[in-house]
Amino acid sequence: MNLHDMTPPKGAVSKPLRVGRGRGSGRGKTAGRGVKGQRSRTGRMATAGFEGGQMPLQRRVPKRGFVNPFREVSTIVNVGDLEKRFDAGAVVDMKTLCEKRLVKRSAARIKILAGGALSKKLVIKAHAFSVAAKNKVEAVGGTLEAISAGVIPGAIQ
Repeated sequence: MNLHDMTPPKGAVSKPLRVGRGRGSGRGKTAGRGVKGQRSRTGRMATAGFEGGQMPLQRRVPKRGFVNPFREVSTIVNVGDLEKRFDAGAVVDMKTLCEKRLVKRSAARIKILAGGALSKKLVIKAHAFSVAAKNKVEAVGGTLEAISAGVIPGAIQ
């Protein structure tokens, strides 16, 4: 069997409907658009959210809250996850966290939290640390280094 011999199964492909091609076609005269009205006319249909001239829902509902455009979103990593994925004495930074699939490459900031137990001595480089995580890492002899929150290569800002 060759590629040019292949055909789709019977009934899988149907011919397109040719509307407005005479009464005998079953979709003649008004071509399935009904009689009169905005939807029977040619041209562009109303855009999404258009309600026939009535005030649209998205404008009727009041605005609430505030969205801070300067918000810094941190990707969270728990010390328990570091315990499972890293050997003792390892350096934990953006690159190694991406390799171990704990964070995505698009992560702009990393914050280390204290979830889970830690028994290995690690060198951790991140943007932020919780107080409890800092205590856990220092209790086992590990060190913490704060990365400046400048532009990170490869990260989506």
